Amino acid sequence: MTAVVAVRTAPEDLPDTDPSFALRGVALIASIAAIALTVTAGRYEFFGDELYFLSAGRRLDYTYADQGVVVPLFAWIADQLAPGSVTALRFPAVVMCVGAIVVAALIAYELRGSHRAQMLAAATYAMSGLAANQVVLSTFSFDATLTAVITWLFIRWVRTRQDWLIVVAGLVAAVDMQVKWMIPIVWACLGLAVVLCGPREMLRRPALWAATGILAASLVPILYWQSQHNWPQLAMGAVIGAEQDATGYGPVGFLPQWPILAGVMGTLLLAVGMWAAFKQESLRPYRFIAVALVIMTAFVMLTHGRPYYPGGLFPAVFALGAVGLWQYDRKRWMNRALVPIAGLSVLAVIVTLTVVPLSPSWRTEARDAIDLGLRAAFFGNTNWSSLVAAVGTGYDTLTPEEKTNAVVVAQGYPQAGAIEQFGGQYDLPATYSPSRGFGFFGPPPDSATTVIYVGLDTAEDDLRTRFAQVERVVHLDDPMGIPGIDRMVAVWRCTGPKQPWSTMWDSMTTLYFDLGLWHDPRATTRPTH
Repeated sequence: MTAVVAVRTAPEDLPDTDPSFALRGVALIASIAAIALTVTAGRYEFFGDELYFLSAGRRLDYTYADQGVVVPLFAWIADQLAPGSVTALRFPAVVMCVGAIVVAALIAYELRGSHRAQMLAAATYAMSGLAANQVVLSTFSFDATLTAVITWLFIRWVRTRQDWLIVVAGLVAAVDMQVKWMIPIVWACLGLAVVLCGPREMLRRPALWAATGILAASLVPILYWQSQHNWPQLAMGAVIGAEQDATGYGPVGFLPQWPILAGVMGTLLLAVGMWAAFKQESLRPYRFIAVALVIMTAFVMLTHGRPYYPGGLFPAVFALGAVGLWQYDRKRWMNRALVPIAGLSVLAVIVTLTVVPLSPSWRTEARDAIDLGLRAAFFGNTNWSSLVAAVGTGYDTLTPEEKTNAVVVAQGYPQAGAIEQFGGQYDLPATYSPSRGFGFFGPPPDSATTVIYVGLDTAEDDLRTRFAQVERVVHLDDPMGIPGIDRMVAVWRCTGPKQPWSTMWDSMTTLYFDLGLWHDPRATTRPTH
């Protein structure tokens, strides 16, 4: 029997009870990814959310209406070190992406995977759509890696039973809470998965409850801020759900987007990982990770969330898949099939980093929110300079006396961020916006009697209810442009506010972001400051 096993199973297919970490191989993969992602980080212009983070960084606070302080802080640091540099702004996101690549390998190591399995897990994340999305500065950039670290610590605890690992996981979760407020959901999904399939011994460890207490304590200042501002984050759920339904087909289009996020090899490893967690004896103690992914996916789908929200669990499932694949008694055709899968994965990365964004000459007119999402992915957000120049033109129509009490008000938070970032050459006054988190930065002073207002060209009727005089001075409407940037955009000269700004602002602030091409009444919730 021993001889038969020796013949049929290669040594690398047997679970190694004490493997070493594939330091050289993983370091090589991480280094290649770091260089490639850094060199290509500036190929897209600033995205609207990045411009908002820069604005938030100029108004540093312990928390904000819709996210924690970490991303605005790093945006501020990048802007101080290299003002106006897209690459510098995205470099922290690149570092976090490379961190996720390494964590995927570390998880495979904890699962007692061979060097090849560890390197496969690392390479799979590096070649995934998640990695491409992660290098744009966002809350996801940090949240995905910090969530992966938490899963790594939980998995290491299962292997070693060292309780300090769970406490550290609680500390990491508390840091993640200062990034994105999804981590309590992740923590709950992991906990429920442990209840359902073990190891239930974890539930009896005081360290778990201490870690949960640390996470709960990190919520206190955030909850206090929210309570003082009428809980805007609660209202954001309906807003995001409406946007997701419009741009991604809602729950129906959720799972079909996963192959794009996971990549070619990642899609295979997700499937193998979910299977191996239940079928391979060496991986069964870690099946709570697969169950947690199922629970969180169901929750996000039911609440109409973004498809990438569960992405922080992908590195762990990639690792399960890599180890499971390498331990499986594969047929020769299976090994051969891996070659084109790996080739397609590499090709997808090369195309993503070198071909996209596409030439502007390939643009077509965006007719709905789905078209806008595709435009952003394949062409990026362009022509911020045209928008800001239009605001500058509008400002030049003011008399010197009017300029002394003038402000700029932008309908959307990306517009406001762009004006602050690029408006210096036009000597523009202070910029305000009632849109989402920007609205919580505060209203213009009551002394502001003249406003240069920029927004969608449908805003004029509302403006006339708020100002004594409203005059449109600039109109941008490039049919191939993006609504709110260089299409369906107008600039108005408004004078004589009918109410003090301190009163009028509450009726203007909104979490709804009008794309200009769709409308959903569920997304018009306007919290009172």
